[in-house]
Amino acid sequence: MNKVKYEAVVFDLLTGLINSWSLWNEIAGSDLTGQKWRSRYLEITYNTFQYQDYEKLVLQAARDVGFSESKAANLFDEWDRLSPWLEAEEVLNKIRKKYLIGIATNCSIVRGNKAINTMNVKFDFSVSAEEVGFYKPHPEMYNSILNKMNTSPTKTLFVAGSPFDVIGAKSMGMDVYWHNRIGLDNITKQEPDYNEKTLYKLIEILNLQ
Repeated sequence: MNKVKYEAVVFDLLTGLINSWSLWNEIAGSDLTGQKWRSRYLEITYNTFQYQDYEKLVLQAARDVGFSESKAANLFDEWDRLSPWLEAEEVLNKIRKKYLIGIATNCSIVRGNKAINTMNVKFDFSVSAEEVGFYKPHPEMYNSILNKMNTSPTKTLFVAGSPFDVIGAKSMGMDVYWHNRIGLDNITKQEPDYNEKTLYKLIEILNLQ
């Protein structure tokens, strides 16, 4: 068995661990509109850097793709219906037996905590863009979670949910596992160390079999 160099694993929340795409698509009324709306939101947040009201950015993204803001606001009313990817709890509970696990999310504090609580998993640490004051891929988001976990980039595997998180975590010196569930295009051209459609490969990478 190969020796694993990591001591911690950090996860993106709303795309890496939570199936937020399904809820956004449902609120939007179609997969096409939902994916355009969600993709636009990701573009906005990953280019905003300094924290602005999370909810306002979600509504701005809806407006940008021609989707009604009033209908988009229903997402917040339905937030408690978010759920993790099918294998997320199984994989996370295996990982946490041997490694520190943390979350770095662009959510607000309240919505981030609600999403975390949809999972039957105890995380060691988490940070949100609201508490840090910046959105990923700003370095302070990654520095904040690394400092909380008292670990270094070279000893931490980052599980990204989008190409923007790939480039952000790689720029900090972390290895990156891109959980690319729906097959997003890698528009940043920064290659992750792993590109997978599920979380299961983490079990092999972390020698948890």
